[in-house]
Amino acid sequence: MKRIAQDIRSGQLRNLYLLWGEEAYLRKQYRDNLRKALVPEEDTMNCSVYSGKDINVNEIVDLAGTMPFFAERRVIIVENSGWFKSGNEQIVTLVKALPDTTCMVFVEEEVDKRGRLYKAVTANGYAALCEMQDEPMLKKWVMGLLKKENKSITPDALDLLLDKTGTNMENIRREVEKLVCYRYYDEGITAADVEELCIVQIQNQIFDMVEAVAQKRQKQALSLYYDLLALKEAPMKILALIARQFHMLLQVKEMKSKGYQESDIARQTGLNPYFLKKKYIPQSTQFKLPQLEAALRTCVEAEERVKTGRMPDVLSVELTIVSLSAAGQDL
Repeated sequence: MKRIAQDIRSGQLRNLYLLWGEEAYLRKQYRDNLRKALVPEEDTMNCSVYSGKDINVNEIVDLAGTMPFFAERRVIIVENSGWFKSGNEQIVTLVKALPDTTCMVFVEEEVDKRGRLYKAVTANGYAALCEMQDEPMLKKWVMGLLKKENKSITPDALDLLLDKTGTNMENIRREVEKLVCYRYYDEGITAADVEELCIVQIQNQIFDMVEAVAQKRQKQALSLYYDLLALKEAPMKILALIARQFHMLLQVKEMKSKGYQESDIARQTGLNPYFLKKKYIPQSTQFKLPQLEAALRTCVEAEERVKTGRMPDVLSVELTIVSLSAAGQDL
């Protein structure tokens, strides 16, 4: 990503870019920055945007071969095409011989690095990975956002903000905007402000629910469940997230017991290193392996009760939480 910023600053822009990775905020930011650098904002004739799985490939090939209209270059932006997973030989051929007057920017969440299209892009252009950021980088970014607004934030408030929002940069940006507006006439943002204003993401609420289950705090676990229902979250989605949490804890505990390094665990599970160290590893120590396996079986049984019509979804999930968090119950 630094290379893209350098290309923009120097004006030495390539005619082929791929922005990919799970951090949607960074994909969007670099897409917009490239678009502004490549073509004037008001020039809609020389900038075309395509999105989705049903893009007309022939139209893009024809457009790429068309000279720009009274401009230096023609820009084609293709988003979420799926071609970097499924493959597309026409586009492979195109990017290998892209005219100098045409610039293409691909924006994808997932790619197959073994695929011919990915290899063709990296051989003829530049691919930037927009991955989830670690704790130090996120904190530096938040501080930068607040500095632009002449605001500051206490260290404990910053920690609490990340705990509530998770590592998704778009979520963080929205919550920072709320805090800035809330403290419009004041410079400092405190933990009390974050506690009062910022929304806890559903995954964090699930984490708190599993924490309550581990501590046998049944009332708290059920209260979190009812809160999610009040927010119109589907019971089966909640169950799936609970099951996923136990599954991730099982993987983490097994790998820790085998002596895996945290970096290896993060890579193999796909967990953000920040949350792995701060939440998943400590929480996994509260369970034994048989307990985690039993919890997963309980979740599967709850899903089966709903799918076979033996019990309504709301009640089935509620009973699962009751069972998992019952005092004296060894899962």
